[in-house]
Amino acid sequence: MLALLADRLGNLDVAHDGLQDAYAKAASVWAADAGVPDDPAAWVYVVARNAAIDRIRRDAAARNRLASQARVLDTAVAGDVDPGEEEPPSLIADEGLADEGLAGAGDEQLRLMLLCCHPALSRESQVVLTLRLAGGLTTEEIAAAFLLQESTVQQRIVRAKRKIREARIPLAMPAELPERAQLLATVLGLIFNEGYVAHSSDAATLTRSDLADQAIRLTATAADALPDEPELAGLLALELFHRSRERARTDASGRLIRLAEQDRSLWEASFIARGHAALAAALNHRRLGPWQMQALIAAEHTRRATDWERVVRYYDTLLGMSPGPVIRLSRAIAVGEAQGPEAALAEVEEIDGLDGYHLFHAARADLLERTGDPHGAVAAWDRAAALATNPAEVQYLRSRTRDVRPIPPRGVI
Repeated sequence: MLALLADRLGNLDVAHDGLQDAYAKAASVWAADAGVPDDPAAWVYVVARNAAIDRIRRDAAARNRLASQARVLDTAVAGDVDPGEEEPPSLIADEGLADEGLAGAGDEQLRLMLLCCHPALSRESQVVLTLRLAGGLTTEEIAAAFLLQESTVQQRIVRAKRKIREARIPLAMPAELPERAQLLATVLGLIFNEGYVAHSSDAATLTRSDLADQAIRLTATAADALPDEPELAGLLALELFHRSRERARTDASGRLIRLAEQDRSLWEASFIARGHAALAAALNHRRLGPWQMQALIAAEHTRRATDWERVVRYYDTLLGMSPGPVIRLSRAIAVGEAQGPEAALAEVEEIDGLDGYHLFHAARADLLERTGDPHGAVAAWDRAAALATNPAEVQYLRSRTRDVRPIPPRGVI
């Protein structure tokens, strides 16, 4: 809805405010009257559009009054006072908006994401603004995705919107579309990650399927629109490989099931086939990038037996492209499968900057348990559970703590 309004009105800030006004009015009117209307989307759209047009007219009238007062002052100084009355100009053609519907609104969401990726904004601001306005994530969810404080994310969003407003950045399809493909892939990847494992503490399930599917749809649209950008196709392959495991990731009670313990017969074969097709299309360009490397790693897990030594080599290449502690952690986990837990633990202990990341402590706990340190494992599982926010992950981490906790001697409480 925001994307459609921003596209029609040509002003992101006004569209956002108008939509908030419409939601507030809906909460009041729908509760007081006969309930939700037959077409709630159309109702919200019309109310938001009218609120936005009213604001544009008020702003225009205010500017006109200021200009008129300035002219009055100028003519008064010159001795020729004729204040007059002028009709405020209409900046929106009502006729063009009155009959438009909601058909075709889906493409505007992708366009809005591209528009938020303006080079005048910092990279961090581009990502968080797009996730917030076009991706629909809350500041809490964005903070979890970035391992940042929620207040930091909120400040970035405010600064980005202020920059758009003050710099009068136009809402027009960018001419340098291919140059924004890398950032667009980052944004889409973060949206998918939030859908794949919902970080919000009030998430009812491990996955926000609607958000993950939205990310796949937008990524597919972007990959089709920009066929010469292989990273988008690589990201699409990665998303499809991960999404194929959805039914096998939890049991009937919602308990998390690790990759090695999943029933592969439950994996969605059509998603895997689409993923391999997208990956092949990306690799045909012979321009490897981080998303393609991650897709290659995910593709390895779709085989009957994972070649962990190959996965380690893939991570070595990925680290050369995109060095960082999270990738180092993933590589260490692969080392644990290929060379044993002792080698992996040695690498994990050298990684800095992930003390607030629950998966770091979970990986460390598993390795400590496998190397024969139950007390250290318990402490690490407890730390991981304390940091996790998704209920399914918290439940799993606490169960691992109970499984490994040494049983006290009889008579000891």
